[in-house]
Amino acid sequence: MTRRTPIRPRIGITGSYGGLNLGDEAILKSIITQLRATMPVDIRVFSRNAEDTRRRHDVEQALPVRDMSRAEARDAVAELDLLIFGGGGILYDGEAELYLREVSLAHELNVPVIIYAVSAGPLRSRTVRERVAEALSKAAIVTVRDRPGRRLLEDIGVRREVLLTADPALLLEPEPLNGDALLREGLDLSRRLVGFSVREPGPAAPEIDVAHYHALLANAADFIVDRWQANIVFVPMERGQMDVQHSHAVISRMQNANHATVLKGDYSAGQVLSLIGHFQFCVGMRLHILIFSALQHVPFIALPYSPKVTGLLQDLGIDVPPLDNVNTGRLLALIDQSWDSRATLKEHIAQRLPQLQDRARETHALLVQLIRDLGLHRRTDTANTQGSCPF
Repeated sequence: MTRRTPIRPRIGITGSYGGLNLGDEAILKSIITQLRATMPVDIRVFSRNAEDTRRRHDVEQALPVRDMSRAEARDAVAELDLLIFGGGGILYDGEAELYLREVSLAHELNVPVIIYAVSAGPLRSRTVRERVAEALSKAAIVTVRDRPGRRLLEDIGVRREVLLTADPALLLEPEPLNGDALLREGLDLSRRLVGFSVREPGPAAPEIDVAHYHALLANAADFIVDRWQANIVFVPMERGQMDVQHSHAVISRMQNANHATVLKGDYSAGQVLSLIGHFQFCVGMRLHILIFSALQHVPFIALPYSPKVTGLLQDLGIDVPPLDNVNTGRLLALIDQSWDSRATLKEHIAQRLPQLQDRARETHALLVQLIRDLGLHRRTDTANTQGSCPF
């Protein structure tokens, strides 16, 4: 069957999308924004919650990927000119094969695939490692957002060059908050605000000791309230994945629980970025609250539970020990030291951030070059009646 040639390239995006994680939504927002700014495109997102994706993002189609049979997914992939896989931490034991289904279908159908700024790990299963290596080796371009991910993909036998770029969320722009959002959240701007983030254990973070980190964060929050006369604001980055429950569990262990709150509103990633701009400091486990803090030049302490968090800290030149090696005394000392040197830390982030953002833009530049190499840009040339082409 001969496919008709549309005016706009049909680009699919598949990953962990659908409103479950604001970090992933920030990634998707960045990918879409860069594409829209470069050329006319028909964007189709494979989403775990198609309605949420349609509400949050300007896309032509949102496909309910977890409800689609293999045959239905194959038909959807067959309509594409190019498939973007990623970004984000979607290559790990337990779910890597699930996420790779559309990639495998694209290979079967000769639809080019770009691996877009992903993280990898943990990958301990031999079967999953082989499956990931096979799928990525057939991609047109493979990019990762951190050095640990690149090392792991090379170690498991990916035969294509693995290029280091950076997280697309580093290009996110703040979005205005609705009306009296700060007042509705009960945030007292007359006191210092310190953001906290938690995460639940699971396949992507199997070694988290919940009791250990709850105690660490509760003690850290009490210390900050007493020492800095601050209020603690827990920011749920995955509202549907128990972040809210874990936040309340930490608060329940605090002596100063009356000075802690959990954000209740339904915010976009850009709105959370704006909220973090009101904080004086952050203590975080989730990668993207750390990225958002860096974007707002808010100094932070990280509890790195995975290589992707460690990778960000390496890029920013911040040395923090692994979560399982931190006791309460050590963490409080780190927080105290970081607070005292916060001006230097902010300056350090400001110096390192532009290099990371340039790396984040490189993924899109590689995508654009691939589109040129495939000849898809000629459609935009034909459709551009003003004679100006982004290529």
